[in-house]
Amino acid sequence: MHLLSTRNLIVLTSLGCVALVTSLLLHYDSAAAAAKIVSSTAFIAVAIQVGGLHSNYGRTILLGLVFSWFGDAFLIGKTQAFFLLGLGAFLLAHIAYIAAFIVKGIDVRWIAAAVLPIAVIAIAVSVWLAPHIPPKLVISVRVYTAVISLMVVAAFGTRGRGASTLILAGALLFFLSDLSVAALRLVQTDFPTYVWGLPLYYAGQVCLALSVSQSRSHFGVPENRSARKSINDLTR
Repeated sequence: MHLLSTRNLIVLTSLGCVALVTSLLLHYDSAAAAAKIVSSTAFIAVAIQVGGLHSNYGRTILLGLVFSWFGDAFLIGKTQAFFLLGLGAFLLAHIAYIAAFIVKGIDVRWIAAAVLPIAVIAIAVSVWLAPHIPPKLVISVRVYTAVISLMVVAAFGTRGRGASTLILAGALLFFLSDLSVAALRLVQTDFPTYVWGLPLYYAGQVCLALSVSQSRSHFGVPENRSARKSINDLTR
């Protein structure tokens, strides 16, 4: 098996995530930073490996993954300024994902069905966070919550057009992982919520990265059958 196979890159992302969580629990900040960069670089490599450069959808997802990489890098910092930079980078990532889902194709009926339940969840999250958000961050957090909710709604829309479940899974996992970040950075819970949030985050990014392989043949580019077979094996 080639050293940089899709499977190996996914394993690298997973091992990096385990190392990241372990390092954070042990307060090894330098090791945690290195593990985060390795894992985040690996999910970008996954998207490139399975053909992300060969379709409009793939390139737009790659853009979102790159913005996410910067968001991860900024959140290594502990100050409010770095938090805002990370929030901004992830906001751009979600906008890129929404654009990618539109490129993929969305069904208005599925969008309509998803709007109400996602809106209810977003409002509940906003109410939960409200007492804990510093005044300077109120607008930023509200805008971010709205955009990530729209990203999930758009992901539901792609399912209505027969798109891969990897898209919806990735969007939902990303949304859930952000709750852990909010709990840790804003609510400041005693329990280290990154223990479950980081695995969900990296799983979501890998799902979105893998979803690009199913778009290659839609844009006049021959599909990479070996990559597709590998992904089918991984998602069974």
